[in-house]
Amino acid sequence: MKEREFWFIHCLPSQKGSTDSIKVDQFMKTIRTDEEAVSPVIGVILMVAIVVILAAVIAAFVFGMAGSAGGSKTVGVVVTLNSDGTGTGIFEGGPDLNKMTGGYVVNVDGVPDTVTTTPVDQEKPPKVGNTFTTTVPLATHRITVVGSFSDGSEQVIYDRTF
Repeated sequence: MKEREFWFIHCLPSQKGSTDSIKVDQFMKTIRTDEEAVSPVIGVILMVAIVVILAAVIAAFVFGMAGSAGGSKTVGVVVTLNSDGTGTGIFEGGPDLNKMTGGYVVNVDGVPDTVTTTPVDQEKPPKVGNTFTTTVPLATHRITVVGSFSDGSEQVIYDRTF
């Protein structure tokens, strides 16, 4: 049913053809012709909303509100080969050495190695000058030293293939 028919059906017989009914009829036609503008307006509103949300997400990352990845730790470790093929590592310092409260693990080809340490008990955190010696000859093997830090993180602090 068309709007015009709807208007005429629902108005009193004395109102049909009156000035008011003609104005309403013209108004309804105007609304019908303006409906095309609704789609572009909604499109613009959606585009503005997407831009605002995208800007908020980018700002959150730029200003660090989205959480931060843990920073890398700096600990100086040097491993040298001994005459029998084993390796001796020495802790040389670094700003995060005193934060290595969980100690460290020496891996040879990804497998934890039972190392001998100086002092005999692995100090936690290790001190500058503390050493460890591998029990496995390192020729053609990969050695990694993984430190455990006071914030609960673990990080490879040495990685080399001999």
